[in-house]
Amino acid sequence: MNLFLIGIIIFVIVYLFLNWFARTSSKKIATTIKKIAVYISLILAMLLAIGGKYIFSLPFLFVILSGLKIKGFTALQMFQLWRLIQFLKNSGRFSQGQFGQTQGSSSVTSDEAYKLLGLKRGCTKEDVLNAANKLQKKIHPDMNRDVKTERLSQLVNEAKEKIIKADFS
Repeated sequence: MNLFLIGIIIFVIVYLFLNWFARTSSKKIATTIKKIAVYISLILAMLLAIGGKYIFSLPFLFVILSGLKIKGFTALQMFQLWRLIQFLKNSGRFSQGQFGQTQGSSSVTSDEAYKLLGLKRGCTKEDVLNAANKLQKKIHPDMNRDVKTERLSQLVNEAKEKIIKADFS
């Protein structure tokens, strides 16, 4: 029934468009097409200016992560990992050097440690340990032999140690 209704709606729209097309002059059709092209271009330009950075990188990340065979990831966890990697890249701690060697400082600030683990200040020591263990279960190099996650695993350990030393000693 829905396909029948959709078919009728499409037929009516096509009929009205062709009827308008047959009755109007070619100049009016050309100006209308130009206006539509300008509006679509403006809308596309606004979309790319506002969200282009995320619109194109996030779907590619989902495709890449599914191809990497990281075990046990849901879409939400992939998004959180994407945010973590973006944060690390912006802070300069997850950039690739020559010949695949990672570079960046080994010390993580307290604020960065909380962001890495997805926690807020004032959490308990158990929350820190649980968050670090959940991340390590997903990204530990022993769990994902096909993917090189050594540096990411090291950063999670450094973040856990930094929070425990700074806030719970």
